[in-house]
Amino acid sequence: MSQTELPDIQALSTEMSQLRQELQLRDQLVQQLSQELFRLVKGNTNFIPPKLEPEQDLTQLKALQEQLQAVEQQVTFYQEQITVRDAEIYQLRQSVQELTDRSRMLEQVVQELPQIYRRKFEERMTPVREKVAQLQRENRQLQAELQSVSYRLALKTRTSSHSGIDLPNFPRPASS
Repeated sequence: MSQTELPDIQALSTEMSQLRQELQLRDQLVQQLSQELFRLVKGNTNFIPPKLEPEQDLTQLKALQEQLQAVEQQVTFYQEQITVRDAEIYQLRQSVQELTDRSRMLEQVVQELPQIYRRKFEERMTPVREKVAQLQRENRQLQAELQSVSYRLALKTRTSSHSGIDLPNFPRPASS
């Protein structure tokens, strides 16, 4: 999930919470008003609305119907927004779940990587170790042969020299 989507989700969640709170507040106010109205009407048996002219009644009725229609439109609008936001929240939750699952899978892969690298390294090192061991064997064999040849050469040179003693040759000083 990108960095820009998180603030959008939070903003949408906050706005949706505010809309729900406003809707609950309106529902409570309507409930309280209807209860108060019912209490006033029921408690006052002498309450008889004054007779108004039918034209005035119709005007008031029409105004109340318009107000009711406006409130119903607002409620419908808010319900549609809540439905849209609920769908967005559902999609975001699914995305979060998918990303969480993917993150867990990647964490598991990352935890297994050292073992995989060790195994691969060991597989690559086996032929190298074998080659090193082979070279070391060959080196020991060649050193043994070299010592043998050196010894034989030393014997041969001693037996072929006249005195049998090797004397060092010092450089002669130049006479002026």
